[in-house]
Amino acid sequence: MTKQSQPFGDVAAMMEKFKMPGIDMAAIVEARRKDIQALVDANTASMASMQALASKQTEMLSQAMQGMQDAAKSLVGASGSADMGKQGEVIRKGFEKTLANMKELADMAQQAQTAAMAKITQRATSQMEEIKAMVKPK
Repeated sequence: MTKQSQPFGDVAAMMEKFKMPGIDMAAIVEARRKDIQALVDANTASMASMQALASKQTEMLSQAMQGMQDAAKSLVGASGSADMGKQGEVIRKGFEKTLANMKELADMAQQAQTAAMAKITQRATSQMEEIKAMVKPK
């Protein structure tokens, strides 16, 4: 590993110089490293989810535009005038599709948030176990 990819190496060495009785400085540094890694993992998961959301929104917009073009063509019949019954049906279907798309995006966002929080919660649980282990009498 390079110096840049392992920033805690220097910190660990520095902390070793300031040893204090009863305090495991290496364990403290390692715990903070794990905290930061959990945040990095959560941010990575969030970024991937945001990219997936943006991609899905782009796909939905493209489908909507194609749908509007198709609807406009089908509404104007051979006579060149629009059928009011068809217009109402096209509007209803468009509204239903929009609601379905909104629900899908909301579900994707909720799943992304749940995944990111799971990583943070997992680290918090591990941290509590580490703290318990540090305060046990030896």
